[in-house]
Order: sequence, then C-alpha cells, then structure tokens
Amino acid sequence: MVLTYKQGYLPQPFHIKHITTKFSSLPLRFSLKLQGQPKLRRVVKMSATEVTNSTISYESFAIKPPLHPTYDLKGIIKLALAEDAGDRGDITCLATIPFDMEAEAYFLAKEDGIVAGIALAEMIFNEVDPSLKVEWSKKDGDLVHKGIQFGKVYGRAHNIVVAERVVLNFMQRMSGIATLTKAMAKAASPAYILETRKTAPCLRLLDKWAVIIGGGRNHRMGLFDMVMIKDNHISTAGGVTNALKAVDLYLEKNSLQLEVEVETRTLEEVEEVLHYASQTKTSLTRIMLDNMVVPLPNGDVDISMLKEAVQLVNGRFETEASGNVTIDTVHQIGQSGVTYISSGSLTHSVKALDISLKIDTELALKVGRRTGRA
Repeated sequence: MVLTYKQGYLPQPFHIKHITTKFSSLPLRFSLKLQGQPKLRRVVKMSATEVTNSTISYESFAIKPPLHPTYDLKGIIKLALAEDAGDRGDITCLATIPFDMEAEAYFLAKEDGIVAGIALAEMIFNEVDPSLKVEWSKKDGDLVHKGIQFGKVYGRAHNIVVAERVVLNFMQRMSGIATLTKAMAKAASPAYILETRKTAPCLRLLDKWAVIIGGGRNHRMGLFDMVMIKDNHISTAGGVTNALKAVDLYLEKNSLQLEVEVETRTLEEVEEVLHYASQTKTSLTRIMLDNMVVPLPNGDVDISMLKEAVQLVNGRFETEASGNVTIDTVHQIGQSGVTYISSGSLTHSVKALDISLKIDTELALKVGRRTGRA
C-alpha cells in the first residue's frame, strides 16, 4: 500500500485516483491526491510481509495475535480508516475542531466484561497520528467494571475524534468475544473451548485474537493450516474410510505434515474411523463428535451418546464436541471427557461490549448514570 497524506489521517478533503486490491494476500495500492496545502507530506509503504513507519511491535503485545501467512493487520486498519474517511475526510471535524487544538479523551466501560483490542487501538491511533499519546490502566484480557475509566489518549483533538469510531468498533467487538469466551472457557473446563471459522469476513484474525485474549484456544485459521474432513467431503468421497485414505495419500504424496480432523455423526462412523486407524498408518489426530449432544424439551441436554463416543476413542485421538453448545450447556458437555468443545457462537453472533471514548468524561458519566449505562 502506498499512502501519501498530510500529518494526521486525511485532515483535508482528498480524491481517490486509483485503488486495486487482491485479497488473497492483501497487497493493496492506494494513490491519493490531496486538495490544498501540498507540502509536509508523509509516505507510508506497506505490504503483507513488510511494514514500515510503525512504532508498534507484536513483541510488545501482552497477548500476541495468532499467526497467519497472508493476513495484513496494518492493511485492515488502513481500510477501516479509509472506509470512514471516504473521499472528503471527516467533514464534521474539519468544520468544528481547530486542527491544532489538543485534548484528552478517556475510555469508559459501560458494562462489565473482558477488555480486548487495547494493542490494536494503539496501532490505530499510531496510524492516524503517531504523536498521540495513549495510556492504559488495564491490559488485554483484564476485567473492567461498568463506569470505570481504563485508558486515555491525548493529543490533537481532531485526530482523536477521527480515530474514535474505528478504535471502538474493533474494541467493542473484540471485547464482546473475549467476554463470552472467558465465561465459556471457565464453564467448559476441563475441556478447552475453541471458536470456528464462523467469523466476520476479513476480521478473522481479530476475532480469533479476541478468543485467545478471553482464555480460549484457536481452531484452524483457515482452509490451509489443517485438514478437516467434514460431512460434504465424506459424502463426495463415498464414506469416512475413503475420505481418510484420500487425505493420507495426498499428504504423503506432497510431503505434508498437518493435523487431520475427521467429522463423525454416529457411533458407527466413530467405529469405522477407529477401525481404519487400527489397520493403517494415518495422519489422523482428532475426531469431531458432531451433534452428539441431544437437546431435551426441558432445555437440558443428553450427552450419553457423546460420552459413549469418547469411551470408544479411549484417548487414542483428541476429541472435539460440536453442535448444541451454549453457555448453558457447555459445562455439562465439558464433563463428558472430550478434549475440545467448539462453538461458532463465540464469533458469529457475539454481543459487543459497550465502551465509549469521551473527551468530556464528567458529562458522559452524568448522562450514563441517567440512562443506566455507566
């Protein structure tokens, strides 16, 4: 990506001359022409493998993001800021806030939860204006209580307000995921809680990062880092055994060493997998026990089938329970003996944690108390 702009993030109206994207590896190229005051420009160059002009290092993060070979975190931040700026920049700020005015703004928790996205927020502020100073009394993964001020940013008011919504959009979603994950992970013990690929498009790394912050573990990042034989693969291959054979042959032929998981839906399929593994050298590492948690009319669940499947496997492979997993059922499922419990609800329909960023915190608290949100 090549961006040419004045100090601060797009403080003057601008026109987009040319945009090309290739999302398979997220190389991006923007050419921006600013109107007025053509001097004092800065150039930032970015690619999926090289980032310059950044004072933020992953090594400084309290909890590091998961690894991904093509995901460009800086690129996502730039896209989010450009989405907000459009072709004019922040016209309300340009109209109401003198560009050189300085201010302090405070992060305010409006409900209890696990805060996540602090390291990402620092990256966003740094991208908008490297001169902004950010201080925190909490770190990623900490509990915040309703009404607490847990961080502040100070510097040019214009740039704080420009960054505000992008920072909060990321932080609120990540904190919501981390909060639910913390509750699910605690209830699932001794099993480990996993998310799935049911993530917001283009935000997968951030969603999965929030799961780690909340005390969960990551499932596969995508289609590339783990073999996961699911129902459609099995149906197309002509059965569980045929699918496993095909995977083992493919991995051997291509000299690949990857974890392999196979989905099973019945006890007969579990037995078929175990029989194949007893007769053949296989790369299989985990068996998914899908929808073996049966919901009951009274809202409870029957895990007898799941427990029987775990007993059949008898520790020969990791096991993963999937289906009918909620905050109300996860504890019971965790007592079945499974290694992992996966839940798409951690990311696909999470409720954002209510957080705000206010320059006038006293007034914000007054209004918050009046509305019950602080």
